[in-house]
Amino acid sequence: MLIFARFFPIHDSNMPSQKAKGYFMGALAACTYGMNPLFALPLYQQGMDPNSVLLLRYCFAIVIMAVMVVGRRQPFVIPRSLIGPVAILGLLMGFSSLLLFESYNYMPAGIASTLLFVYPLMVALIMASVFREKLKLITILCIAMAFGGVVCLYKGEEGATLSALGTLMVMLSALSYAVYLVWINRGGLARIPTVTLTLYVLAFGSSIFIFNALLHQHVALPQDALGWGCSVALGLLPTAVSLFCTSVAISCIGSTPTAILGALEPVTAIIFGLTVFGETLSARDVVGLCLILIAVTIVIAGDNISIVLLRMRKLFKRRHR
Repeated sequence: MLIFARFFPIHDSNMPSQKAKGYFMGALAACTYGMNPLFALPLYQQGMDPNSVLLLRYCFAIVIMAVMVVGRRQPFVIPRSLIGPVAILGLLMGFSSLLLFESYNYMPAGIASTLLFVYPLMVALIMASVFREKLKLITILCIAMAFGGVVCLYKGEEGATLSALGTLMVMLSALSYAVYLVWINRGGLARIPTVTLTLYVLAFGSSIFIFNALLHQHVALPQDALGWGCSVALGLLPTAVSLFCTSVAISCIGSTPTAILGALEPVTAIIFGLTVFGETLSARDVVGLCLILIAVTIVIAGDNISIVLLRMRKLFKRRHR
């Protein structure tokens, strides 16, 4: 992790490299977050409840980020005036995680994960309505294509129905994460080094799981070395690495493109399903993967796509005449 951060410094005066780094980090954040099922499912099979899994996940991530702060010689202390905004960030992330995991008690995880992907649309709407960011047609198209791809990848059970409470939890989880993605790029938080900011976000977020554990007086622990290994991996890849890369991506390319790149999360899950769990790939899966990859490609291409489309439109007009 320390070597990884050294090769991808947060600040760079070269604008093209900044954008390239942002897209790469956004894709990496999505791919690592997509590893959640790979490490979480074995823990559930050992009888651990969502709050216990999340508590261990955040605790290990905090240790990892603390080591990273020391290794990069970044300050542990943040400005007193920014403690409140950082605390809100942590609570938003914690509530998003807990609400999503709790929704699994009311609906299949596949439905919940699919519904969660409304968060890029929420991010775009917040940026447009609150911060007056122009919502381009190409952005709406990318969100629609990515969401369609996620829906295609969803494998539902016959007769599965939507729970009103479960749906509400997922929508609130998506909204919390959308506000997090917008908030982290505002209010002077850019003054805090990314590793330090991620450490404090995890620390404040973990307070939710600690409070929940004290309230119910229950914490389940892994039963063997595999369980502990999965807990450490869960804290490292889908949590510490993913949050760090998300913060860097947002600082380089903005909240909306980073959110759309999140469509790569289910792609990662599909890849692990094929390689680790021996699942098969259907025609519907292929369509979903293609839609997501096209949407992500358009996002990365950015303004170049608009230029090409404009040229094609002018060419079509000339031929039409």
